[in-house]
Amino acid sequence: MKNIVKHFEFIKFFNQVGIEDIALVGGKNASLGEMFQALTPKGIPVPNGFAITAHAYKAHLTENQLWEPLHHILDSLNEDDMLDLAKRGNQARNLILNAPFSSQLENEIVQAYQQLKAEFSDEISLAIRSSATAEDLPTASFAGQQDTYLNITGECALLDACKRCFASLFTDRAIHYRIDHGFDHFSVSLSIGVQKMVRSDQAASGVMFSIDTETGFQDVVFITGAYGLGENVVQGAVDPDEFYVHKPTFELGHRCILKRYLGGKEIKMVYATDTTKSPVINIPTPIKAQESFCLSDQEVLTLTDYAIRIEKHYNKPMDIEWAKDGENGTLYIVQARPETVTSQANKTTLKTYQIEPTNMTQTLVQGRSVGQKIAHGQVHVIESVNDIHQFIPGEVLVSDITTPDWEPIMKLASAIVTNRGGRTCHAAIIARELGIPAIVGCGDATVKLHENPFVTVSCAEGEMGNVYLGKIPFQIIETDLSQIKQPKTKMMLSLANPDLAFQTQFLPNDGVGLARMEFIINKSIKAHPLALLYPEKVNDANVQKKILQLIKNSPSGREFFIQKLSEGIGTLTAAFYPKPVIVRLSDFKSNEYAKLLGGQNFESKEENPMIGFRGASRYSSKQFEPAFELECLAIKRVREQMGLTNLIIMIPFVRRVAEAKQVIHTLAKYGLHRGEKNLKLYMMCEIPNNILQIDAFAPYFDGISIGTNDLTQLILGVDRDSELVANNYDERDEGVKKMIKWAIEGAKRNGLHSGVCGQAPSDYPEMAQFFVELGIDSLSLTPDSLLKTSQWVLKVEASETNDHSSANR
Repeated sequence: MKNIVKHFEFIKFFNQVGIEDIALVGGKNASLGEMFQALTPKGIPVPNGFAITAHAYKAHLTENQLWEPLHHILDSLNEDDMLDLAKRGNQARNLILNAPFSSQLENEIVQAYQQLKAEFSDEISLAIRSSATAEDLPTASFAGQQDTYLNITGECALLDACKRCFASLFTDRAIHYRIDHGFDHFSVSLSIGVQKMVRSDQAASGVMFSIDTETGFQDVVFITGAYGLGENVVQGAVDPDEFYVHKPTFELGHRCILKRYLGGKEIKMVYATDTTKSPVINIPTPIKAQESFCLSDQEVLTLTDYAIRIEKHYNKPMDIEWAKDGENGTLYIVQARPETVTSQANKTTLKTYQIEPTNMTQTLVQGRSVGQKIAHGQVHVIESVNDIHQFIPGEVLVSDITTPDWEPIMKLASAIVTNRGGRTCHAAIIARELGIPAIVGCGDATVKLHENPFVTVSCAEGEMGNVYLGKIPFQIIETDLSQIKQPKTKMMLSLANPDLAFQTQFLPNDGVGLARMEFIINKSIKAHPLALLYPEKVNDANVQKKILQLIKNSPSGREFFIQKLSEGIGTLTAAFYPKPVIVRLSDFKSNEYAKLLGGQNFESKEENPMIGFRGASRYSSKQFEPAFELECLAIKRVREQMGLTNLIIMIPFVRRVAEAKQVIHTLAKYGLHRGEKNLKLYMMCEIPNNILQIDAFAPYFDGISIGTNDLTQLILGVDRDSELVANNYDERDEGVKKMIKWAIEGAKRNGLHSGVCGQAPSDYPEMAQFFVELGIDSLSLTPDSLLKTSQWVLKVEASETNDHSSANR
């Protein structure tokens, strides 16, 4: 910075302060100064500016003799009386607003402003942000407690905004927040950040975290964004776009987005032409822009690089605000603070919530889930902050959005539901901080819940949260992870839902023994792959319309399928990286495929689809191979572009050795060569012929996974979908156990990995014992049975060790 006036008493430019100066310039400005000095030279753009110090705030109060009147107003405050809080907060703010700045302070602010204009231009627009000395601490974020003013131009407007910033230390929300967190009102001071505005009103802006905000999973960067100025994302006024990037593989040179979500982005905040009313306004986002991501893939990856480098500089997970300048296209970092919720959570105790909604359960609204928890309560729809005094502790707060002014009642709520907002908005941040579930971006919650029913708010079912009518029972399971030992037998997971992958990976595990592709196709793709490739062959006009609606934001149905499937598989694989994740190729039966959009036009009706056109027989068939190619290309994208080489392919329902050879040939045809880049192929061992001919199958595979469900069906001749013969279906039958024994012995004889991925070890402890005693390499279990079965396996292994020791004496 050139020509800095050395005698400034109340001003520090960003190149004069660092992270050690929180007491002088507050957390926000200290961080801006730190980044401007340390990271701008390394290529991370941070807009320049200056801080008006906390010393200036104290001097302002002292010169105007405001300390004693402020004590008089606040010392007798009834914090639980919202009307009293509003009255006293207003009195405190007016005291400060009506007190004049000293001539020295006013002159210094104007001189610093002139220097900033000399560096940029006379047309410079400013962002004026408060920066409290108790802000952005590891234990309390103070996010949004004080005010921000955007698009400020001219000396008078600047001085007025600075005065309002000082006064905002006594907003109702800030007063209540300090009381809640044990901070004395008069030990906290306020600094002001005056920063060059980034012209994101012409482009986009948002928030990103170097950690997953929901689970605390530290291997991803989570980016949100929308068009226009960033206040809409922060406040929750829009449903933003979301992106995840996997940090470990990014740092190995792989440049690929792990998964993405297209938000609504219905409005955008821009500069107002008439600034006498307001310096910024919200306008509708054009429909075409709403249906497009606000960032290109390359811009997402650039922000990821910034986030990783900022996290490394501070050596802790970070909450970062970014803005893209529409005039020069540059991506700027405008704020960075420590992430203060999920990174501080207790990592030794795992608390999981489980709910069991039935077919009779009524879902009232859905939105983006925050918090992985479940709560009951009476709904209370509140339309305006003026009505918050009506709120009763324990109710479910339902509103259009929340702002920091709502915080005095947010801490009283059992859960929060909003019409608008994404998972980095104000409601989401405060809900995490309070430890309560929230569902944001529901669209019409205030309308659908206007009769204030009693509800269950569930955020434990993935990325989508559900508000159910009535009191739905749920369980809370707490596990002390510090006391859990891992057995010698590999304890792997059976998973299908990518939305639960990040939280499930915290369980003690050795990877994923079965990742089912069908769930991703059913939930995220919804359409038959051949219907996406050949929509013109779908003879139902309504179905055709639904398919075109699905793929409207993709170049083609082909690209839609590959992207959605690769992002689902990639999320599962990244969550457990570098542990092995065994992904089973699609194993829909013809009747299941027919239920997908357009499926009836491409599937024949079979009398017994359980033993019909499924598994390996599909992949090389003339009619299905074009769809199988899409699966191969999705897996290839995960392994090569995403860099997730821990993915192992598993082929289901391989009836004959010739079929195994043909499938391997087809995989290679589409770029998946066994052994190349350490690609391993496993075979589902679920047909008696797989076991009877295991020596003949073995040369074509690296491992087997015993599918007890289908194996039992085929050994006992029981259609496991038929209730009429269900009583004869039992994995514990001696004939089934004999075949399992032969399978494990055959795998050992041929040097193959042996695992089991059927339901038996999850459901029956004695079957888990049976597998361990036979020397199986791994068990794949459902998340809810993993910990219990692991402890059972430990006992079995200890017993075997004792028996072995006794035999050798």
